Amino acid sequence: MWERIVACDRIYDGQFYTAVKTTKIYCRPSCRSRKPKKCNVEFYDRMDQVEAAGYRPCKRCQPEVEHSPHVALVQSVISYLLQHYRQRIVLQDIADHIGMSSYYLERVFKEETSETPRTYLEKIRMDKAAYLLKNTDLKNLEICYRVGFHSPSNFYKVFRKHQHCSPSEYRDGLIQQGGEQ
Repeated sequence: MWERIVACDRIYDGQFYTAVKTTKIYCRPSCRSRKPKKCNVEFYDRMDQVEAAGYRPCKRCQPEVEHSPHVALVQSVISYLLQHYRQRIVLQDIADHIGMSSYYLERVFKEETSETPRTYLEKIRMDKAAYLLKNTDLKNLEICYRVGFHSPSNFYKVFRKHQHCSPSEYRDGLIQQGGEQ
């Protein structure tokens, strides 16, 4: 168990809790707080046991909350990206909106979603581009600018990465599929 808390292993969250005798605080195994001395740590299988022993939940990892304590942060970032995907966005813009450092924001977002805010933004833009290719007669260049890209070459590169074809090939594939039905 000690090795799991040193590694901040999220797989063990909810399977046991660590309690620090000197602070009277208990945490999830994945808590990123400074690690206590091994001799000051007790382990509990259930939350009711650790609370009955007189420990209070950690304010950082919030072990009493069923979901990750960062869910609201991630939802806020996603909401910001959805509202501003057409604009030129840099990580610092999102960090300023959320009210935290860009480094910490990117780290937490990636821990929770396995993606950076930039790759998440790319996916939003690609979904919007695919929708426009499917449902409008807009030219590829118009779609490029409408979904927030400022460089056609970058738009084509990202589109190919996500869809494994160019925007024109994507649209042609949709037309062919429609003709076969």
